[in-house]
Amino acid sequence: MSAPTLLLVALCCWTAGAVIDLVVGAGRLAGRVTPYLLATVGAAFELAAGVQAVASPPRTLVVGDVLAVPTLVRVDGLAGAFLVLLGALGVCVSAAMTSWVVPEGRVRGHGTGAGFTLLLGAVAVVVVAGDAFTFLFAWESVTVALFALSGVRRRGRDTVRGSWAVGVFGKASGAALLLGIFLLVGRAHGQLALSAFAHLAPSGTLDAAWLLLVLGFGAKVGLVPFEVWLPPGYRAAPGPARAAMAGLAANIGYYGLWRFLGLLRPPPLWLDLTVLLAGGLTGLLGITFAAVERRLARLVAGSSVENAGLILVGYGTAMVGRTVGATPLEALGLLAASLQLVAHAVAKSGVFAASAFVESDAGTDDLDELRGVRRDHPFSAAVVAVCSLSLAGLPPTVGFVSEWFVLESLMQEFRLHRLDAQLAMATTGALVALTAGLAAFTFARLVGLSVLGGVAGGRARPRRSDGGIVGGGGLLLLGGSSLGLGAAAPWLIRGIALGLVPVVPAGLVKGALRSPAVLQPVYAGFSILSPSWLFVVLPLGTVVVGGLTWAASRSCRIRRVPPWRSAGDRIVLTEGYSSFGYAQAVRHVLANVLGARRERVRLPNGREVPVRTSVREPVQTYLYRPARLLARHAVAGAKALQSGRLDLYVLFLFGALVAVLLVAVAVH
Repeated sequence: MSAPTLLLVALCCWTAGAVIDLVVGAGRLAGRVTPYLLATVGAAFELAAGVQAVASPPRTLVVGDVLAVPTLVRVDGLAGAFLVLLGALGVCVSAAMTSWVVPEGRVRGHGTGAGFTLLLGAVAVVVVAGDAFTFLFAWESVTVALFALSGVRRRGRDTVRGSWAVGVFGKASGAALLLGIFLLVGRAHGQLALSAFAHLAPSGTLDAAWLLLVLGFGAKVGLVPFEVWLPPGYRAAPGPARAAMAGLAANIGYYGLWRFLGLLRPPPLWLDLTVLLAGGLTGLLGITFAAVERRLARLVAGSSVENAGLILVGYGTAMVGRTVGATPLEALGLLAASLQLVAHAVAKSGVFAASAFVESDAGTDDLDELRGVRRDHPFSAAVVAVCSLSLAGLPPTVGFVSEWFVLESLMQEFRLHRLDAQLAMATTGALVALTAGLAAFTFARLVGLSVLGGVAGGRARPRRSDGGIVGGGGLLLLGGSSLGLGAAAPWLIRGIALGLVPVVPAGLVKGALRSPAVLQPVYAGFSILSPSWLFVVLPLGTVVVGGLTWAASRSCRIRRVPPWRSAGDRIVLTEGYSSFGYAQAVRHVLANVLGARRERVRLPNGREVPVRTSVREPVQTYLYRPARLLARHAVAGAKALQSGRLDLYVLFLFGALVAVLLVAVAVH
């Protein structure tokens, strides 16, 4: 079967799952499980469609007219590559959802399964949309699906705020894209086919459209200052549905950036440098707040903001290369961004899906309560640990390979002949390096204390069901991919090269392959890396060092002390380090950035010490809160229009007419 036919079968499976959820509901086991089984089958067909699309020539199909607008389906290498990623993640996450919903009470009523399947279908349609109407319609459908998933269980004030944050920022993203695409359609003389935008000449209108597109797609992935919706929005979603939000929905934002980079003329350099610096700032801000977060879901969401920043750094490098005519730099930046996208999607989906079983059984996502989860959830804990290593960028995972490419792309700044571009890339490189260090600190806390730490009070907890056969298979694929894709990075790059053909030539991307198992940053002779060799050497080195240490310890006197204890003799601790205490160093060092408050806390021995406690998000504090107050004052002032005075009505209409005329003059 062809790729469009396979995708049509997938859409039928997802539609059937949504209907079953809306009709039957979650009251019966069959009603809870069947939608996600159908979602798994549909995602498998989507995966097959992606493989078929990558291996076949590009195709454009006219599937009918909607409101007298031709509906186009465009299936090429880029769409196929994203369908492969979305299909593979859809299989794993749907399998995890299938097992997670089995216990009664985790999902209630109707809507969760329908929102989940709508999300799978909408992201697939965004990827294959060949016209502006279909693209925007599917984009808004994704927003509806995300709002449904985050708002289906309103159990508290935080959940309500999270769902509204998802809806508001989703609509803002759609509005920016609508305006940007309308500008492009106007320049294309009313043609709605996306391919028509490739012939637009450089102009101020095109630059404005580029800015709106970056804002629209950036709002979906969490670019500063739009990152504030991710932590509350992800936490509001039920169970492994968070993995679908982070691993599936976010990817269409990156797809849009990739697609329009291949369609449109180069963006202005000022926008390239803005994206580059904003990406570095996004990564640092996201991981800084993740490092001090006490809630597991919000910690992982902060890491999503960090990874969004790293991906956009690679994309910004590609934009710079395209604008200045350095095609190898464009290929390197886009390859680095694509590798980081794959690493983040796989690892983040694994952490969210595996932690859902732990959080549901424990009844909390407080890191100080989730101590030693390896004892009662050994399989989920192992997946969280492996995926955390990838998110921290540590070898031999695929996250290490992707971050290596991101840093290597920024090191090519000396090849540019513009001082502003060189300074921007150098500054961003420093931000990325600091971000990588904080990421290692953040996930060392998560793995060392929550996964590998001892149970509070030394009490034993009963071993729980750990995903079952279906869910366990999905978790195994996600955890294994975080490791396996690192070893298979040379072959992964070959696949990415085929997918990026609509944007950059495959030969340039394959320049990153110095040999079948050795990588370089496209530019020959700069530096090399063999992740496949690391995958063999690091485990062997660990075994050798461990064996030598054990042999040496046999003839030495060993002094055993409790792990994770404070060295201070004045501090009396009964449980060792807590997750909150471990992050105190970051709260103190970055107190000005975090807005950490200093409070006096009484220790068990009666002594009071100053401690940095709650933190404050600067974007929300200094941007959105003043904007909200300003909006309230504006609304209060606008109430004067309701007084019934004719002169105020006339003045209002005159001002509106002048504004419309100014916009019309600016457009033409």
